[in-house]
Amino acid sequence: MKKILILLCLLLPMVLHAQMPDAPERSEGGGPYDRLIIRGVHLIDGTGSPATGPVDVVVEGNVISSIRTVGYPGLPINDRRRPQADENTEVIDATGMYMLPGFFDMHAHTGGGAQGTVPEYVYKLWLAHGITSIREPGSGNGMEWTLRHKKLSEKNKITAPRISAWIGFGNSFDRPIINPEDAREWVKMIDDAGADGIKFFGASPEVYAAAIDEANKRGLGTMTHHAQTRVVYNNALRSAQLGLTSMTHWYGLPEALFEDQIIQNYPLNYNYNNEQHRFEEAGKLWAQAAEPYSEKWNEVMDEMLELDYTLNPTFTIYEANRSLMTQRRAEWHERYTLPSLWRFYEPSRISHGSYWLDWGTEQEIVWKENFRLWMEFVNEYKNRGGRVTLGSDAGYIYKLYGFGYIQEMELMREAGFHPLEIFQSASLKGAEVLGVDDKLGTIEIGKLADMVIVDANPMANLKVLFGTGAILVNEDNEVTRHGGVVYTVKDGIVFDAKALLKDVADMVKVAKENEGTDITQPGLDY
Repeated sequence: MKKILILLCLLLPMVLHAQMPDAPERSEGGGPYDRLIIRGVHLIDGTGSPATGPVDVVVEGNVISSIRTVGYPGLPINDRRRPQADENTEVIDATGMYMLPGFFDMHAHTGGGAQGTVPEYVYKLWLAHGITSIREPGSGNGMEWTLRHKKLSEKNKITAPRISAWIGFGNSFDRPIINPEDAREWVKMIDDAGADGIKFFGASPEVYAAAIDEANKRGLGTMTHHAQTRVVYNNALRSAQLGLTSMTHWYGLPEALFEDQIIQNYPLNYNYNNEQHRFEEAGKLWAQAAEPYSEKWNEVMDEMLELDYTLNPTFTIYEANRSLMTQRRAEWHERYTLPSLWRFYEPSRISHGSYWLDWGTEQEIVWKENFRLWMEFVNEYKNRGGRVTLGSDAGYIYKLYGFGYIQEMELMREAGFHPLEIFQSASLKGAEVLGVDDKLGTIEIGKLADMVIVDANPMANLKVLFGTGAILVNEDNEVTRHGGVVYTVKDGIVFDAKALLKDVADMVKVAKENEGTDITQPGLDY
């Protein structure tokens, strides 16, 4: 694989990009068909409604044209109720399987030179886990590259999810943005280019306010990772008051909840460029915030709800902070993680998210409490009617594309979300943020055919959505696997999820053979 060096200065207005290769022309997937019938499936439609079935779902081209109940659990199918197939109809027997709407990963980087990944590798891992739409935050491979892939995906020229291109603030501009006029000019430029939104890391108050205002006037989405280097200007609440529509991660939320301080309690030797400092001290932030359900806590939450502010927590990207060994030794790494990506994950003073310089039990215990307080806020936000979406931020911190997204579902379950609420966040809520809920996000007649079909009940066990499936001991006391997405349908095109995973496994195998490496032997002396 061709390795490309990318110099990505996340917090600077000027970003340099080396050219990533394009994904190859699509050779996977059947359809869209004149008429497709998916028979005998149990339907979880994404609205939050409980499962129903068995049903037969009919797709004509790329649009759902019929959903028909064809029986009752435990009883024979009523053949008289079934839509009939002719010679122009493709039929999938999904008897006993479960269908969900296609998933939205609302924090989905496409990888790049630092990780040694190519788009085909990333896209196939996403699709194999039912991810049919992504929000690309920052477009780190360059605005033009991301917009080109967005169009290729729209036309189904490549094997890829739908792409919503959110451009990193300042990306592709010919100068640093230092005043409100520059900010407005840049927003106009990306809007004219076809961008869907903006990812901020923060900026000076006047510049930030102008950019958000201009984006809202033009109907562009806005999201912010409230970086510690900019959160002193605008915390999460202040951003919402300025008109920001969504935030990612959780930085800026504890700062909005401070009662007896205005700045994070940094140690006097703290250096933001030392990533162990950055992430270790971030694990102490929620403990510095107002107590759950206190007057301050409620005031901040209520105002954010009033402003229709969307949270995209990405719990999973911080999961290694509370259990490094668990994430480092996840079973899928051996077969599906490229050796170049594995090296990027490994401890380093340079690679972003590789801050395991001296990480131990004390840091993990603090982070477990950080998670508890953070999850309390997010779950209550959802309970009071707030919008929460799913995102993975994979490609960093031992998180693999696709697999990390399902881990995010598990963490939302831990936070208190019912599985149906998780699937609603994974589909409908993401579609609302991207402004496509009129045609995507739920399985309903008249909507586009983006679907996930899995051969086990994901409500009972979210692990069946992993590409590796879930462990099951059968009646003969044999250890087997069940689950794993069987089919991912995007825009009426049916992808064999297992075949996509095999393609990825073959890429990894070839890369290991070429390099003579094996990530089952991490390269550390014990």
